[in-house]
Amino acid sequence: MLALVMLINRAGSMVLPFLGVYMTAHLHFSIENSGIVLSFFGIGSVLGSWLGGLITDKIGEYGVQSLSLLLSVPLFCMIPLFKTEVGLASIILIQSIVSETFRPANSVAITKYARPENITRAFSLNRMAVNLGFSIGPALGGILSAISYEFLFFTNALAALLAGLMYIRFFGKRNKLATLKSRKVKEAVVIKKENSPYRDGKFLLYSFICMLFSICFFQLFSTLTIFYKDTAHLSQQNIGYILGYSGFLIVLLEMGFVQIAEKYFSLALTLFLGTVLCGISYAMLAFDYSILTLVVSMTLLCIGEIWTLPFMSTITALRSGENNKGAYMGLNGISVALAFIITPYVGTMTADKLGFNTLWIGTGILGICIAVAFYFVIPWMLKKR
Repeated sequence: MLALVMLINRAGSMVLPFLGVYMTAHLHFSIENSGIVLSFFGIGSVLGSWLGGLITDKIGEYGVQSLSLLLSVPLFCMIPLFKTEVGLASIILIQSIVSETFRPANSVAITKYARPENITRAFSLNRMAVNLGFSIGPALGGILSAISYEFLFFTNALAALLAGLMYIRFFGKRNKLATLKSRKVKEAVVIKKENSPYRDGKFLLYSFICMLFSICFFQLFSTLTIFYKDTAHLSQQNIGYILGYSGFLIVLLEMGFVQIAEKYFSLALTLFLGTVLCGISYAMLAFDYSILTLVVSMTLLCIGEIWTLPFMSTITALRSGENNKGAYMGLNGISVALAFIITPYVGTMTADKLGFNTLWIGTGILGICIAVAFYFVIPWMLKKR
């Protein structure tokens, strides 16, 4: 049910891919100003991840997820009312903060309801829902935006409302039972005060490495599509096919590949292999960009993603304590959200000044360095766990 709520929520996140077009074509903003407004979504993601982690530990994941989903409804409806750059940047910042508080709370809910031996598969199932939602959302968004941009925003609000009502209906009673059970345990056991993740040096280093990985990986959403268009000379339709293939492949392979990793690899080796595959997938584009190479590259990127992103959440859950999971999930979410701000600027600037070949080879080399860092930092961080 957590994954189903996430699927409906992310399928409803159809506004983001079309905000740039909405601003340039409908509101007649300049491309530069549109980019600045969009950067406020990334800033909101960082603040939302921090805030979500903070308040989840205080009021619980149920309250945070319910409020995030329900407050998103009026905010989506308000977006069409703002016609200036400052006004739109403000409402996007607020909406992004509210929406992104959902993520750390949702991660804590997974650790609460999944059995310990299934935790990585639970995170994988949730990621499959996210990927499937992002596959459905842009397709629906394209149809709806062709009718009316206002219709697009209101449909997004409807999806958030549906996800919120489903979540409250299913988890309301279950949350009360889990809270009572937790309270009884706390009364029977003396609770040890747990450290903040912001004072956990080992975890801060791990989150920094996660940010570097995310900066490399999230070129999928920025510079890679520009490379497909300008250098590989793919049509927009063919770019859509390759991106659709990646979403389909992850949904098809994720659970099986996660089980292989859990059975045969350590956590450190899993992230090492996943990061190396992501680095190779980008580096090979410097030497050839035939359609076969592009498909092989995307396949390696998908397998690398499967062996990295869900396990990053598992490692975060293992490092945290019983009463500060939200703060840990929030900090790790911030490291990923920062990449959404950094990647478009660094990637496009490197490609513009030094060329795509330098960007892809540099990404491959950095990917291998990150893989080695993961391999040594993870056992050092989790040795007592």
